[in-house]
Amino acid sequence: MAATIGLKAPRPERFSGDLHNHAAVGGCKALSPPLFFTRCGFRRTALRGSAAPAAGRSHANKVVEETSQSAQAYAGRTSSGDGGAGRTGLAGDLAALMADQGFCRKGMASETAGSAGERGTEKASRRSKVSSAGLNLRIGLEMCSKRGDALGAISLFDSSIRQGEKLNQYHYDILLYLCASAAVGVVHPAKSGRSCSHGTSSDASRGLSSESDRSSIARASSSPADSPYGGDNFADDLTVLNGSVAGGGGGGIQVTQDVRNYALKRGFEIYEKMCQEEIPMSEAALTSVARMAMAMGNGDMAFEVVKKINDLGLPLRLRSYGPALFAYCNTGDIEKAFEVERHMAESGVHPEEPELQALLKISVEARRAGRVYYALQKLRTCVRRVSATTAELIESWFKSPIASRVGKRKWDRKLIEEASENGGGGWHGQGWLGQGRWTVKHGHVDAHGICESCGEKLVAIDLDPIETESFARSVASIAGKRERNSSFQQFQKWLDYHGPFEAVIDAANVGLFSQRSFSLSKVNRVVNGIRQKLPSKSWPLVVVHNRRVSGKTMDDPINGKLLEKWRNADAIYATPTGSNDDWYWLYAAIKCKGLIVTNDEMRDHIFQLLGDDVFPKWKERHQVHFSFRDGNPEILMPPPCSIVIQESVNGHWHIPIAEEHESDSQTTWLCITRDDTRRGTTLRHDAVVGNSTDSGFEGMLNAMNATVWVIF
Repeated sequence: MAATIGLKAPRPERFSGDLHNHAAVGGCKALSPPLFFTRCGFRRTALRGSAAPAAGRSHANKVVEETSQSAQAYAGRTSSGDGGAGRTGLAGDLAALMADQGFCRKGMASETAGSAGERGTEKASRRSKVSSAGLNLRIGLEMCSKRGDALGAISLFDSSIRQGEKLNQYHYDILLYLCASAAVGVVHPAKSGRSCSHGTSSDASRGLSSESDRSSIARASSSPADSPYGGDNFADDLTVLNGSVAGGGGGGIQVTQDVRNYALKRGFEIYEKMCQEEIPMSEAALTSVARMAMAMGNGDMAFEVVKKINDLGLPLRLRSYGPALFAYCNTGDIEKAFEVERHMAESGVHPEEPELQALLKISVEARRAGRVYYALQKLRTCVRRVSATTAELIESWFKSPIASRVGKRKWDRKLIEEASENGGGGWHGQGWLGQGRWTVKHGHVDAHGICESCGEKLVAIDLDPIETESFARSVASIAGKRERNSSFQQFQKWLDYHGPFEAVIDAANVGLFSQRSFSLSKVNRVVNGIRQKLPSKSWPLVVVHNRRVSGKTMDDPINGKLLEKWRNADAIYATPTGSNDDWYWLYAAIKCKGLIVTNDEMRDHIFQLLGDDVFPKWKERHQVHFSFRDGNPEILMPPPCSIVIQESVNGHWHIPIAEEHESDSQTTWLCITRDDTRRGTTLRHDAVVGNSTDSGFEGMLNAMNATVWVIF
């Protein structure tokens, strides 16, 4: 290979974890692959000598031709009147590309081209060939990513190598993403390029991040024992095109086994080339390497990549861990799968349902009761309500013979109740309670929070006082930095003096309900409606932007009287010009431990700053929705119980199932009970668990702030 590409290849050293170090730019250590070609049945052939599947070669040549035409189209704008007057060579190409991809306004791009042209057309002419080649590659790779065309991207890479062109980190990120996606069998198109608002932002270079992406990768990587790369898991309605890609629906594009093998081989070659060129490593590139390791069924290599990302000081993300975790789960290595999960917890990375479903599945298959219990607790904290697929998996566990044999015969009921109360209610974390077969039913919870299947009252789980104060400080810190002239700090002082309030009204959301013009009378009707729901019947706080209560709107005598009434009661606060009133009503509701009356589902970017740990729990217990019927307000108070997995002091489980287009009252629940769970009297330090023990269970639950007496 070194003779073919004119570079000295790294020494093929053997090492732990299938990875070894290779010097990178800036003194950082990058990863260089092992003799994976030999281990996987590949021959180490030169890059230009690696042959694509026969049916894909003509397709690849077509991609190169289309890319050249696209680049010429960019260059043609220099004389087309598209803001390109005076553009020549490099300046014209870059200015057109910048304007097209949103780097700047077309006028600004024109100015850039003009100033560059003033430096001399001779210099631009000397560099025009280099610019054209770089533009060809960038546009071509983005086109391939948009179409999910891994073979086309590889062909562009080979062409660039033959021409001696230098690739940068952005190019390698896209190449490795496409190769890794094809290697595991699923490529998601339109992940980069002009589908983005900015040309520098490439979803392909960022890798997979959405839950649907990770779910499809987990499914595609599930492999039969006789396949080293993962089995073909294609849908029946997919049609293979030219032996390369197949058109898929929402699950992405699925590829043939030959293309998977070829993409895996070439992906590692491309990665090795990146190491040889000493290109700085990105988290996206290394995650793609981990995904290729997953395609080989090599969880150790994928996990080694995770550790290397951490060693390089790059941010670890959920997608970084997915390949290692799914690889271990697919091969049935439960201990190493949970080792990955522990590493995630130590790094502050929270799993989502695809990862937890994989851990639950391997635990059920291994008949490890303690691991199943831990996975259910993680689902409770991270997911709250589960998908139908996860619900089926949970149901299969409780109907299994091993589940009927696990649990405490006797226990200290008072201690269980204390543990539940200390945890905020809805769970105790003390392990399985009772003996005997479980009964699983699908049912609903009535308007009072009572399960219609078993009659048990479910609980409403709120933030504890410490969590509430911490949450309020977090909101105040973010808002204080974003609001001008200390306006938010002034509101905090006002609230400390005039509060607390049992409820807060988002006046803009109420006053603009089903109409474009702000109505103060609607706000008044909701104010009166919520007052009747409050125990003290006190005034709620109306938070409104000052532009809503000034100018011509206040010429109406009725509006003036309403404002005067609320001001006399110290029950209205007008936020100043230039402020975002969302921060004000949100902080007031949290600080006062009150209700917030709004139909705003709080999905905007400002609410995303609050994270997904305590905010959903707080929102569920404190948001009040409203509507109007015949001009009268209908106040919809928070649900009578928390829509989250619940474990009762009797050892029963209630698990909500997430379904589309459902309200909280229509939520379907798994009601899981057993007859022998009400005999808790004295503390016992034993449990019947069949023939299985789980030595890791105690430490894992201790990490979740639970005291465990029995190790399953």
